[in-house]
Amino acid sequence: MTAILSLLNDYTFQTVALGSGLLGLISGVMGSFAVLRKQSLLGDGVSHSALPGVAIAFILLSSKNTEVLLLGALLSGLLATLFIITIVRHSRIKFDGALALVMSVFFGLGLVLLTYVQKIPNSNQAGLKRFIFGQASTLLSRDIFLMSICGFILLSLVVLFWKEFKLFTFDSDYAKSLGFSPKKLNLLLSLMIVLAIIIGLQTVGVILMSAMLITPAVAARQWTNKLWAMVFLSSCFGAVSGVVGTAASSMIPKLPTGPSIVVCISIIVIISILAAPGRGILHRMYRHRKNRLLYKLEGGQINVPTI
Repeated sequence: MTAILSLLNDYTFQTVALGSGLLGLISGVMGSFAVLRKQSLLGDGVSHSALPGVAIAFILLSSKNTEVLLLGALLSGLLATLFIITIVRHSRIKFDGALALVMSVFFGLGLVLLTYVQKIPNSNQAGLKRFIFGQASTLLSRDIFLMSICGFILLSLVVLFWKEFKLFTFDSDYAKSLGFSPKKLNLLLSLMIVLAIIIGLQTVGVILMSAMLITPAVAARQWTNKLWAMVFLSSCFGAVSGVVGTAASSMIPKLPTGPSIVVCISIIVIISILAAPGRGILHRMYRHRKNRLLYKLEGGQINVPTI
């Protein structure tokens, strides 16, 4: 208990935990729409595609300010998203094929540029690799402020366009018949998902950011059929995982924060898949055995395969 109280009073832990919690909350909200629109891999593609933007921003401006590097990552992620949308719209290539193509090209370019930057004969480039694996311990108060501003903008847009996003997510044809533009809604929602991904790169990195975006929504989907409930649960799961993962990383020496957060949310997913009412494996097994027993009590004979 003394160790926990000491940890809660630590300023560094408070900063990192707040940043990780905000990231989990934002990722949970935006990830819900990505999961329901069957674009779960978009987070993986965009996060990997942001790497060349980080390297190019450093090469052009010679600055390691988080705002500058994230701006480069944002522009690169937006460009990759536009490429994916354009390829799907104007060719016969499906979404997954376009995503794999753009992601591999951008990530390969990012690694090449990052290798070039690391060979520059000065020490200013040190620390850029944190965007690959994440380094939550480097979060500062200004980073939390930036995440808060971006999160406020994203959540405000979700509230403002809730009806439109809901219609577009479940029935784009019906939304179009009411006068809404599916193309504009798709573009806006994709840009919002890109922004949510970019602000999390410093915390969990380009490799694990897709898990941070999708996993809370997958867990929440097991518990409810209502969109508002799924978004709420997903944001809660993400925020709790961010704080608990940060605490575990702070209490266990040499345990990285980003992977700890992903492991925490993965545990929530496993529990949800097993124990969620209605969809959970244990609940289905119980219902299956109950139906078999009732059938036998009624005098019927049926061979039902076990789960």
